[in-house]
Amino acid sequence: MRRLRRFFLTGIIVTLPAAATIYLLWVVFNFLDRLVGNAINLLLGWRIPGLGLAVMLVIVLAAGVLTTNIVGRFFLNLWDNLMYRIPLVNSVYRTLKQMVETFWRDDKKAFKQVVMIEYPRRGIYSLGFLVGPVAAEINMRAARDMLAVFVPTTPNPTSGFLLMLPIEDVTLLDMQVEDALKYIVSAGVVGPGNEPEVYPKSGWKDAVKGFAGTRFNLSQRDRR
Repeated sequence: MRRLRRFFLTGIIVTLPAAATIYLLWVVFNFLDRLVGNAINLLLGWRIPGLGLAVMLVIVLAAGVLTTNIVGRFFLNLWDNLMYRIPLVNSVYRTLKQMVETFWRDDKKAFKQVVMIEYPRRGIYSLGFLVGPVAAEINMRAARDMLAVFVPTTPNPTSGFLLMLPIEDVTLLDMQVEDALKYIVSAGVVGPGNEPEVYPKSGWKDAVKGFAGTRFNLSQRDRR
């Protein structure tokens, strides 16, 4: 029975990431396909799976090609001016446009450097991503050079906190961004360059003793 349970747990570990990835891709595919596909299906009278996604990709590609020439940039400026003149819509459109341009610039350096800071208090450390220098007014008000750091939450790294810290309080790490994201999403189970740790049958006490350089304050009852 124990061997059967071990085989079952091992099978879950092996199949769960693949199944979750396939499911996520399927959800994204259906969502994107329905954005344009529903209108096309009404015109044709029947449904062709993937046609909506293909049409949307063609539209996006064509928009990218057109905006690389003078005529395309002219119409893009007309569209921007139209969006900026509509109340309420202008603020949302301007914010989203700035966010997209910031994240997709080829020369951007934001979120490419993993850092370590003392947060939420001294003696407790958190991983974060360097955003860059803060606004000049913030440096002037603080009377020191500051850096903006994004600290993601676990297990959802898309949410988090934007912190402004003195330069001397930010420690740059050699850790890759992908490794840091895996470490955050897995809640520390998957370390940088490591596979998930499988604890032995003897329990967690023997497992934690295997971490070199780590001290654990075990009570007298736990040492038995």
